[in-house]
Amino acid sequence: MVKLTDYMEFNGIRVYYTKELDGGGAGFGQDYIEYVRANFPRQQRVFEWCSGPGFIGFSLLAHGLCDTLCLADINPLAVQACQKTIRENKLANKVKVHMSDNLKNIPSSEKWDLVVANPPHFKNICTKKASPEIIYLDKDWRLHRRFYEDVGKFLKQSGTLLIQENTLRSTIESFKKMIESNGFAIVDTSICNLDSRYYYIRSVKNAQEQMSRGFCKQPHS
Repeated sequence: MVKLTDYMEFNGIRVYYTKELDGGGAGFGQDYIEYVRANFPRQQRVFEWCSGPGFIGFSLLAHGLCDTLCLADINPLAVQACQKTIRENKLANKVKVHMSDNLKNIPSSEKWDLVVANPPHFKNICTKKASPEIIYLDKDWRLHRRFYEDVGKFLKQSGTLLIQENTLRSTIESFKKMIESNGFAIVDTSICNLDSRYYYIRSVKNAQEQMSRGFCKQPHS
């Protein structure tokens, strides 16, 4: 067990972490707050995929943009950090964290309204990258591919996937086929306001039906 003493505070919630766990969620990842506030009503349950210490998810909860939160990461240290944040902030009745290889160990009872993530953004190994590979590397986009194959069974009918990607390392075309082949439609690809090197891919099931029922707004640029 690593002794976790460092933390960042988001609107009253102290999120514990170590430097090696910070993949950007505490920086450009905080752009999610204004994006979600502007585009979504309060969400019942949010899931942060590849959560690390949960900077994005805990901040959404702290800002009142969701009622409950689910987190998952394959890294035991990340799970330990999330557990400490839950414990120290007395959030056991609102937050659940899973140690999971992608979505493999997520219980079938989980159902999400919104999925957010700052996942690994590199398709290939980068010798100049100082961060651990587990933070930045998704070899040949295998992690993304498995995510889009499996996430549908956890997403509510009116749910949304809202994933941050890196403009320097991918394009929309990198993920378009895997998104659409698994029954999702891309409805927005906005640039991150806090750091223009990053962008969102927003996708939903049954886009036309969701728009007609008011579950999904018309996409904006």
